[in-house]
Amino acid sequence: MSNKFKMVTLGCKVNQYETASLQEILTAKNWQQTETAADADVVIINTCIVTQRASYQSRQAIRKAIRENPDAKIAVVGCYPQVFPEELKKIEGINILAGNRDKVNVPDILEKIQNSDDMMIASCDRMEHNTFINMPVKNFLDRTRAFLKIQDGCDSFCSYCIVPYARGPVKSMEQDEVLKSIRTFKDLGYKETVLTGIHLGKYGKDFTGKSELAGLLKAIKKEKPEYRVRLSSLEPVEISDDLIDMVANEPWLCRHFHVPLQSGDKNILKKMNRHYSPDMFKEIIEKIHSKIPEAAIGIDIIAGFPGEDDEAFNNGYSLLEELPVSYMHVFPFSARKGTPAAEFKEQVDPKTIKERAAKLRELAKKKKARFYKSFEGKKLTILTEGWESEEEGLIKGLSGNYLKVLIHSDKLIKNEILEVEILKHKKDYLLAERI
Repeated sequence: MSNKFKMVTLGCKVNQYETASLQEILTAKNWQQTETAADADVVIINTCIVTQRASYQSRQAIRKAIRENPDAKIAVVGCYPQVFPEELKKIEGINILAGNRDKVNVPDILEKIQNSDDMMIASCDRMEHNTFINMPVKNFLDRTRAFLKIQDGCDSFCSYCIVPYARGPVKSMEQDEVLKSIRTFKDLGYKETVLTGIHLGKYGKDFTGKSELAGLLKAIKKEKPEYRVRLSSLEPVEISDDLIDMVANEPWLCRHFHVPLQSGDKNILKKMNRHYSPDMFKEIIEKIHSKIPEAAIGIDIIAGFPGEDDEAFNNGYSLLEELPVSYMHVFPFSARKGTPAAEFKEQVDPKTIKERAAKLRELAKKKKARFYKSFEGKKLTILTEGWESEEEGLIKGLSGNYLKVLIHSDKLIKNEILEVEILKHKKDYLLAERI
């Protein structure tokens, strides 16, 4: 068996991070990555099951790999084999099933089955352990931002969500390891680190019984960082005054919050097993906006959750109209087998869900355009990411508050922090000039 592999990744940023780790492990073992499955000896599919659609796409990716290269070893890893291994056992052509706990061991497993066509199942039992599995990554290919998974697992059990079953209980990277990883990224030349996790706001809960995210940020502050640190998604109840104050006062912390709302109706939130009210959510968002007016505030919203009648939908829509949010991710409800919500009565018909999602996306466009336009004539700091269009001489960059900014240049500018002045809002970006 030669050593060529192809990676296929579905789903969240944590999955993407873990794929990057597997790529590094295999490369260190002298494997070569290929562009296509047809050229690979092994195809590794890192799966997602967060919705029924995601499960379908994962199965599609598996069957496509088997079809394109019947001679390749097929390794299916991650959330799908963790929760529904029996479904995958029915697909002929899979050689390895490895859940999230054993994802890191796939390179070693591949060596063991080089001369076997039997299916190997690497412990896809329920993840009840509380040990954080570190999958270090140093190279993010062409990215100028480094991602660091510092937390895994979730114990919230929202009624629509399969993630606690796929990822197990909350577990966190030791603080010293986080600081060491950030130092490494700095030494490698990265100018931004994104702290990510399945339930980031519960970082450290497994150490002391309460969130230690603010404490971790204070420890990073002591390092006197010259780089940017960005936080990924945080639950509303985990955004403390202390955390808001830190983002407001520390120039190295990106002024960017992503806060899942999911529904703006109090009764639907209860059915979702979400532990806050619309009024509480509104208070948190307005507090962020009043202390940090230029902060990007993104939200997630689900359209058509079971029991969402016209009144419930309108309650949520009215709340969103009022809130100073910058962008919205809209998800049509998809019944996820294995979750309580899949069995709820009062399922909303697909046509209504589609109409509500479209209405929310129209509102999202207006919110985003208003936020972008508010920066015309202002100064921003961006991290350049290279060419947007070499032909047009446009370099793209990302501001601390998550704005896409383009500047004119006659040469490549990448991984540099630049001060710019915004000239004009153009569709989904800001046009600027260097100061």
